[in-house]
Amino acid sequence: MALDLSSRFTSKLHSERVAAQLGIWLGISFTIAFVTGLFSHFMQHPPSWLLWPSRPVNLYRFTQGLHVIGGIATIPLLLAKLWTVYPRLWQWPPFRSIGHATERGLVALLVAGSLFQVVTGVTNIAYWYVWPFVFTNAHYWTAYILVGALIIHVANEWAKVKRHALPTRVRIPPEPPADARSRRRFLTTVAAASGIAALVTVGETYKPLSRLALLAPRNPDKGPQGLPVNRSAAAAGITVNADYRLLITGSVRNQLSFTYEDLLKLPQHTVRLPIACVEGWSYDAEWTGIRLKDLMAQAGVPSDATLSVESLQRYGAYGVSEVKPPHWHDPLTLLAIKVNGETLHPDHGYPVRLIAPNRPGVMQTKWVTKVVAS
Repeated sequence: MALDLSSRFTSKLHSERVAAQLGIWLGISFTIAFVTGLFSHFMQHPPSWLLWPSRPVNLYRFTQGLHVIGGIATIPLLLAKLWTVYPRLWQWPPFRSIGHATERGLVALLVAGSLFQVVTGVTNIAYWYVWPFVFTNAHYWTAYILVGALIIHVANEWAKVKRHALPTRVRIPPEPPADARSRRRFLTTVAAASGIAALVTVGETYKPLSRLALLAPRNPDKGPQGLPVNRSAAAAGITVNADYRLLITGSVRNQLSFTYEDLLKLPQHTVRLPIACVEGWSYDAEWTGIRLKDLMAQAGVPSDATLSVESLQRYGAYGVSEVKPPHWHDPLTLLAIKVNGETLHPDHGYPVRLIAPNRPGVMQTKWVTKVVAS
């Protein structure tokens, strides 16, 4: 006779009520991560018809910080949820019908997708690339699988959620006081763990809490000129020759070519903008340089043109980035030659780098040598 091993788990915390309450929290957390993740993905890989706005200036900074910090805060919730429902894995027989087998298969997909997203997300922000696949592609497509499985799971479990975690008129058996206290302590501990995880990470984008950023992969004020970098000039193989020129070409009335000294003589503007990295960290700085829209007007670029900003970097995924009209028309978008009043350090893009509002840091092209209008 088969033994139902789930009966060996005697803690009252392995209950539908606890699972339903944790499920609500996880559902909210996964939804936020999914939406903010899509924002980041489509900022970096926009379809041709989509024009992201340049304002608010800090929109990408906020959404990506929320994505990463919220993702880290999700870890205690996910572990607590898995612990709570763990006994159900040992129910016997494992499949009572085709429908039950399908339901359990979807739950397995949900668990696997959740763990995959969390584990690869954490290793990505830690710059520990131990997998053979492209992280961004895998993370993006797994998100759809995870959300699809989550929606089906919520639909299947909605009656339990309504009964235990939402205001309802449905009567349920009263909970013994000792069990209620134990449940509240457990949920409070899980919530506190999530809050602490967020607190010791948020300092990578919120400078007043930078000293608490124990889990942050980047200290926001550590690096050349007090500004962190992901890719140094040496790592990118950058050499700036004495004959350096910045070329404005493509669909232009007047092709332009500037030496570095020419750029210093042009009207200079200073703006305060953040570098907001896809890994969640961000940092404000003052950038000084030439307005991109002024150079485009001088070259006679059509107002609806898309610009390709090209780097001296000859390999890697971000040697070229597109700048669409909403961004290059914005007066805050510069080809910067200084940061915080100092000539750009090579690691920050000397001789020229792009800086624009509401864009991922990987698209703020460094070591700019050409702008092509099309």
